[in-house]
Amino acid sequence: MKRACVFFAVLLALAGSIALAQWRRNGQARTVREISSDTGEEPPSWKVEPEFARDVFTFARVRYGGNYSRGWGRSGGGDWTTDAPDSDLNFSFRLQQLTSLRTDPDGRIVDLTAPELFDYPWVYIVEPGMLEFTGEEVAALRKYLLNGGFLMVDDFWGEAQWQNFYGQIKRVFPEREPEELPMDHPIFSCVFPLAHLAKNELQIPNIGDGMRSEFNGGITWERRWGESAREVHIKAIFDDKRRMMAIICHNTDNGDGWEREGYSAFYFHEFSEKKAYPLGINIVFYAMTH
Repeated sequence: MKRACVFFAVLLALAGSIALAQWRRNGQARTVREISSDTGEEPPSWKVEPEFARDVFTFARVRYGGNYSRGWGRSGGGDWTTDAPDSDLNFSFRLQQLTSLRTDPDGRIVDLTAPELFDYPWVYIVEPGMLEFTGEEVAALRKYLLNGGFLMVDDFWGEAQWQNFYGQIKRVFPEREPEELPMDHPIFSCVFPLAHLAKNELQIPNIGDGMRSEFNGGITWERRWGESAREVHIKAIFDDKRRMMAIICHNTDNGDGWEREGYSAFYFHEFSEKKAYPLGINIVFYAMTH
């Protein structure tokens, strides 16, 4: 992992010139750090040099589905808050630490209907297995993606959750189909070499199933979602010029790999270090340079 990071840090510097604005409402930045951590760990932080203050990559988490009045914490925040803030902050830290990409230490929460959405070239939707976009969100997401934005979708399991998300993304792009990515696609090798793996080897379970996998023969799929959760699918949606607009990670939970990296040495080395971080960094690099 270290050898790959040293070599590709130079490449990732290409993405470091993207200027991003902060979302402010009533004079206060809406940062992901406002969501309370439940891991017991102090999320990482660092200072951005003044000359890079507006020249950083920002992890932008989408707040979806009209859950806007339910607060910021897990007790009422909705599925869009899953794994936050630690997943976003840890991932941002690893980008800062392992690459030349300057990153914002705080991350942001963004509504699809906010004008500031277009300040972020990369956004993240988590647990879309039960989401329902509003009509305004459908129109805004379509416009954002067709105008150069990139969406990463993560952490949903089984056929029922797939069908729900599929129905929602077809509202955004009724004329386009998600396409399964082959492992020889450049996104699996543009920074960290993952193309030699079988796609199921990229499966990230939640922390509980991940810890049990050490003793149950390596089962990493979340069995509560049924047999249809066994197989990892990584699909993409392309525009008319074959630019990737969205990557959809189904039957895997990269966010837990980022959030729970400090929970145990086994989980970190088996899932965070080998799979969740390399794939996430590849996705960011590919999105920023293609």
